[in-house]
Amino acid sequence: MNPSEAEGVAIELERLRRAVDVGFATTRGDLALLLQRADQTDKTLGDHEDRLDALERSRWPLPSLAALTSCAALTMTLWQSAGR
Repeated sequence: MNPSEAEGVAIELERLRRAVDVGFATTRGDLALLLQRADQTDKTLGDHEDRLDALERSRWPLPSLAALTSCAALTMTLWQSAGR
């Protein structure tokens, strides 16, 4: 290999090294962005779970109210029928 070919190979190796370094930097940046988005998604999901828990705690117990209403209606019906 003569000196000019060796210089050409060295230059191409340096270009290849630079391209690989740029590729790794881009990949690192993309991974950092994905991690940030995953953290934001986890935070949003946690907030939604907290809100859902609060809504579930504060909702009306509809099955219990329905049972009480039907018992009250039965009691009123029995009371009215016994009163006649």
